[in-house]
Amino acid sequence: MGVKTNYFTPDTLEIKALDMLREIEPYCRKRAIGFDPARSALFVLDMQRYFLEENSHAHVPSAAAILPGIRALAGAFSTRRLPIVFTRHVNTPQDAGCMGTWWRDLLTDGNPLSEITPELDSSTGNVHRKSQYDAFHGSSLNAWLRDQGVTQIVICGVMTHLCCETTARAAFTHGYEVFFTVDGTATYNEAFHRATLLNLSHGFATVVRVNEILSAIRPDRFPDSSRSAS
Repeated sequence: MGVKTNYFTPDTLEIKALDMLREIEPYCRKRAIGFDPARSALFVLDMQRYFLEENSHAHVPSAAAILPGIRALAGAFSTRRLPIVFTRHVNTPQDAGCMGTWWRDLLTDGNPLSEITPELDSSTGNVHRKSQYDAFHGSSLNAWLRDQGVTQIVICGVMTHLCCETTARAAFTHGYEVFFTVDGTATYNEAFHRATLLNLSHGFATVVRVNEILSAIRPDRFPDSSRSAS
């Protein structure tokens, strides 16, 4: 198996997601954590041209398949005026730390590929620049979320086993209830993806499908919120 595989496609996304959920079910911690839209924020991690465009060496083949679901989530959160965080990973030699020596290739602020894909309207949320896998690292993000009354975080984006998993773990240690989308995240291959789901579901997050979150915030189930995401 190559490092990169296109394991999620529009045709396989649903069946793969259901299979992944069945696989981790015996290992999930039994819990009674319900999703409460009024207390939630959406994290859209690193949906940048660097990872989505085929001419980029960092291209994630399965990212295109999860994009419609992420767009639907962002639209639903925006409509309900719930907080959305769009992260944008960029580095300088000064803030890269171990990422600079590990990957050697820095995604800089001036690189056009560092921009969030135009297929998502990032103006509906808070664009948060980060320099490490962990979106909370060295930032005021936690304080901003607390100001918004957020206690639950829904995670989607790329890459599942790097920034998505690390941020999910960090959110847990900051005291947030984490909902990790099985079909709203993607990475280089299916083995990485499944490993993350297994680890997170045991100790850090509730693994959910995108449609579960969308269903929970339908207009007939969740009245308009007066909270602003700005």
